[in-house]
Amino acid sequence: MDELRKYLEILYGKLRSPVEVIDSEGKIVYVNEAFTLLWGFTPDELVEYSVFNDLILREENKINLIREALENLSQKTIEHFEDSLLRSHHKVVPLIRASVIGIRINNESYAVLTHEDVTEQVLTEEEIKRARDASKEAERLKNNFLNVLSHELRTPLNIILGYSSLIKENLSEKISTEDKIYLDNLHSGSERLFNTINQMLEFAHIEAGNYSISIETADLVGIIQSGLAQYEHTAKAKGLEIRKNFVHKKIFVDTDVQCTLNAFNNLLSNAVKFTNQGFIEIEVDVMEDKNLALCRVRDSGIGISTKYLDHLFQPFSQEDLNIGRSYEGNGLGLALAKRYLEKVGGSLLVDSIKGVGSTFTFTLPLTSSGRIKFDDKEESEILASNRILMLDNIGETYELIRAFLKKDYQIVNYSLRDFKIELTRDNSFSHIVFDVEKSFWQQAILICKDIKKNDPYKRPIIIISNEFIEEKIREFYNAGANKFLIKPFGKSELVKVLDEAKEYSLKPI
Repeated sequence: MDELRKYLEILYGKLRSPVEVIDSEGKIVYVNEAFTLLWGFTPDELVEYSVFNDLILREENKINLIREALENLSQKTIEHFEDSLLRSHHKVVPLIRASVIGIRINNESYAVLTHEDVTEQVLTEEEIKRARDASKEAERLKNNFLNVLSHELRTPLNIILGYSSLIKENLSEKISTEDKIYLDNLHSGSERLFNTINQMLEFAHIEAGNYSISIETADLVGIIQSGLAQYEHTAKAKGLEIRKNFVHKKIFVDTDVQCTLNAFNNLLSNAVKFTNQGFIEIEVDVMEDKNLALCRVRDSGIGISTKYLDHLFQPFSQEDLNIGRSYEGNGLGLALAKRYLEKVGGSLLVDSIKGVGSTFTFTLPLTSSGRIKFDDKEESEILASNRILMLDNIGETYELIRAFLKKDYQIVNYSLRDFKIELTRDNSFSHIVFDVEKSFWQQAILICKDIKKNDPYKRPIIIISNEFIEEKIREFYNAGANKFLIKPFGKSELVKVLDEAKEYSLKPI
């Protein structure tokens, strides 16, 4: 026995893990120093003890595992190992993982129990699990909040913005100067609220990784021109000169059109906001050696201080945080622009001098596909007509769009239930517009696919909805939709989308 203990001491004496060796009767024939330190018992104190008679091990059905390993010379693992010896020595029993290995020495069977204190590991794993569960719950609550916020605010905002713009247009000559000021404040405040909500929702989705994109070949010059259109009036009203420097008529890039347009709009909006006199210059060119397209937005505005440039693209960051600052905003525009461009493989750089002006330059990869062209002449003639086929179950959006476009388009409305594919054979329609509610989402997707497949004139399909989650929106793009307009929207946004739907109907040769 002494020789056996010497042999076991050579094997296990220096191990930091507690080790006990038992014979075929469950008697302890050896324990190392680490075992004595944790269990609190010396070998001499364990002479009468048998593992197989331990009440706690018996209650927890652990004895059979030890016997099986001993008799079959196999290996077993026991999670949460606890015996009466350990419980008698500790008020709070540590969490032990035991590895049991059956061995034979001098034709006698023994079991080696190697113990590992996993208390800290288990507690850490539990903490990580709780943190992960809390994070998932927070993410779920955030997504629910964003959904509710979007659906509950966009529809009433759409009504406010839409009809206030109509009132401004129709009553501008019939109301007093004071009433005009009230109406202007109502409309501008609604627009500001709408833009803030949009930016915050989009930023939240990008940061959460829920903002999906669809890379396609598109004309960068066309994207820039469509973005310019909505800011030219504001710029001219401030007395700013808009300079355009488009080196090529068309520059085709592989990008997500909406991401690129959103990024450019944020840059141009900032240029107009922070330039009080002088000019704004838009340059679009190519760097053939690097296979990149570039767009520069240069202004003669207030510029940016050197010390602030490092913080420029951080969310909610503004150089002037004083309550009475001259320029309102939430500090998300540039942060969003950078993230939009990075998602499509682009980059954004800034060069600015305080009091002189700023230049923002973004790049995008040139297209890797073949040449592209506009739709053929027959389809172009169809797109030049002035009738819109609309699908709107409730009729509220139809009435608003009809009011917006009454001077330029005739709107023919059907409910989704009444729609028949035969309607697409009418070549007098230039666009097909859906107002999609959540309850008819899947039905509308099927109709969209059906139109895309069977429309002989390949007219652009425009979806209007409260939905703002990119993954849901992408379902319609995958079904064949050309544009997706999120409520609320004004007349200018609607007209812009109608024009873009035609412009981006480009096909590879």
